[in-house]
Amino acid sequence: AASNTLQLQIERGADADVFAAASTQEPQALFKKGKCSRPVTFATNKLVLLVPKGNPGKIKNVFSLRAGGKKLAIGSKGVPIGDYTRTLLRRLGLSSVLAKNTVSQESSVANVVSKVALGSADAGFAYVTDGRIASDKVQSIRLPRYAQPPVRYQMCAVKPSAAATSFVNAVRSDRGRGLLRAAGFGLPPKG
Repeated sequence: AASNTLQLQIERGADADVFAAASTQEPQALFKKGKCSRPVTFATNKLVLLVPKGNPGKIKNVFSLRAGGKKLAIGSKGVPIGDYTRTLLRRLGLSSVLAKNTVSQESSVANVVSKVALGSADAGFAYVTDGRIASDKVQSIRLPRYAQPPVRYQMCAVKPSAAATSFVNAVRSDRGRGLLRAAGFGLPPKG
């Protein structure tokens, strides 16, 4: 589920040992409410514009969306991918593409990727790692580096237990970092 949905479930008492989110906002909010340990950043990511294999919408780059008339999938406001997308578009001076195209607001990045992979959308904004996972059905179009919002993944132990602490430490270990890098994630400095 989306990070904001999982945060709400934990706040309402859902049983969880560890919470990992695609942003810093949700773990920090849980920490402030005393619902988890101090969050740690364990990975980073970047946004890409996904198009279906074969690119039937003939989208060359993000600026192609200015023409309008496309079906675009984005995350809803409050969902990390949706907030990151809006930040990226604002930095590019392209916020108007949300009014010029038919936009579906999705509750998770998985839904964005599915819409694009199934051809229900001409394009959608997702993370580099999601584009890699679905690379048999989608193509990733790089987005300008200068417009990329800082995407930081954080996690925290919801239940103070040896198992939760061990899991967080395993993700942050050299082996865990190697697995994250192999999956396409960026890594924060060690510490």
